[in-house]
Amino acid sequence: MNDTSLVKRVSSTPGTLRVEWADGRASEFLSIWLSDNRPDHRDAFSGQRLVDILDLPLEPRIHSVAMESDSVWIQWEGQAQATGFELSWLARHAPGEAGDRAPELATRLWLEGGTLEASKAFAWTAASEIRGDPAARLAWLTDLLRDGIAFLHGLPCDEAAFLGTVSSIGQVLETNYGRVFDVHSVPQPENLAYSDLGLGLHTDNPYREPVPGFQALHAVVTSLEGGESLFADGFAMAEHLRVTEPAAFKLLTQTAVPFSYRSKDADLYAERPLIQLSCDGAVIAVHYNSRSIAPLRLPPRDVEAFYASYRLFASLLRNPRFQLRLRLADGDLVAFDNRRILHGRTAFSSAKFLRHLRGCYFTRDSVYSEAALLRRKLS
Repeated sequence: MNDTSLVKRVSSTPGTLRVEWADGRASEFLSIWLSDNRPDHRDAFSGQRLVDILDLPLEPRIHSVAMESDSVWIQWEGQAQATGFELSWLARHAPGEAGDRAPELATRLWLEGGTLEASKAFAWTAASEIRGDPAARLAWLTDLLRDGIAFLHGLPCDEAAFLGTVSSIGQVLETNYGRVFDVHSVPQPENLAYSDLGLGLHTDNPYREPVPGFQALHAVVTSLEGGESLFADGFAMAEHLRVTEPAAFKLLTQTAVPFSYRSKDADLYAERPLIQLSCDGAVIAVHYNSRSIAPLRLPPRDVEAFYASYRLFASLLRNPRFQLRLRLADGDLVAFDNRRILHGRTAFSSAKFLRHLRGCYFTRDSVYSEAALLRRKLS
C-alpha cells in the first residue's frame, strides 16, 4: 500500500488511529505506539532513535487525523507539530501483518530425511557460481537459511579456496580449534571427531557461549568405505516430539542440561535445554551432544522423568526414517545451521582409506546479515 486509493477511511479517538483498507481489512494503532514510532524522532541518516521511552508523553492523545498524498497526518493534543506516517509503512507494521519479513526467515521443516535425496531436496550449487554471482549467492543463502542446510560442489581442495568461499557466506568464527580445523584421525584425539569412530547425530559445541551459529565442512578426501555423512532437521524432530510426546517435549524445554569440554588449551562449560524455545513457544534451537553432556544436577525426584524424556528424543535421532544420509565427494561443501541441524557420520577405517574434512564455524548474525545485504543491493 503506497497511496490513498488503497485506503477507504481513517478515523481516530484520543487513544487510537483506525485505518480501513480498501481490501476490507481494518487496523488499529494505539496512540502510545504511534508516539513511540514517530519518524521525526529518528536520525535522518542512520534511522536510529533519538528519544527514550521516558522522553515521550505518558498518555499521548490524538486531536485529529487527515490523509494527505501517501501519508496520514496526526495532530496531537497540546503539540503544535503534526506527525506524518506513510500509509505503506503503517500497512507493513499493522498488528497481525507479516510486514517486511524477508524470505529467508520463513523456515521450511523436513522431517523425513531418510526419504530425501540431497541433490534434489536442497540447494546444490557450484562454488564458483556463488562467489561470482551475487544473485546466485543470495538464492543459495536463502535456501540455507530456510532449510538449515545447503551444499556446494567443485570447490578446490586447498585452504585458500575454502576460506575464500566461506568468507562470502558469513564471518568465520575463531575458537580453540582455530579459525579453520581439519577433521581426520589422529592418535589419542582430544575430541572423538578426530577418530575413526562413527558419530551419532549431534550439534557442535553446546558447551560454548554462544554456541556457533553455522558450520561448513569441506570434503578434501572422502573415504571409499564408511564415513558417510548424516543430517537431520532438529526443529522438525522437536515439533514431532511436541505432537507425539507433549509431556516429554515440555520437560526437555525446561530442564537445564550441563555440557562441558576440557583439553590442554580449553576448559568450557555451559548449561542449556536440549530444546530451546522463543518467548512465543517456537523452537529456536536444539542442543544435543551425548559426547559432551556433563553430570546432571537434578533433584532425585526429577531424574527419572528427565531420562525417560531424554531417551524418547534420542530414539528419534537413531531412527533412519529421520536421517538424511549421503557420501560427500571430494570438493563438496555442506553448510548448516548448528542450532538446528544435527549431523553425524558412520564409522570408517583410516588405515584403509583416508578421510579428511576441513571445517569452520560462522557467527549466526553474519550469515543472516549477508543475505539481507545482498537482498538490499539487488533490489
